[in-house]
Amino acid sequence: MSIGQTIKHRTQAFRGRVTERIGRTTRNRRLQRHGRTDRISGNLKQFGDRAKNAFKH
Repeated sequence: MSIGQTIKHRTQAFRGRVTERIGRTTRNRRLQRHGRTDRISGNLKQFGDRAKNAFKH
C-alpha cells in the first residue's frame, strides 16, 4: 500500500462525508446517496489495504 493510495482513499471518504452532509442540509437525496457511497467506498478501500498490509508482515 503506497502513501498515494492511502491519501486517495482517505480523501474519498472525507469528500463523501462532506457531500453527504451538504445533501442532508439541503435535503437533496441524490447528494446524500452519492456522498454515502463515496464515504463507504473509501472506507472499504482503506480496510482492504489494511488487511492486505496485515498479511504482508
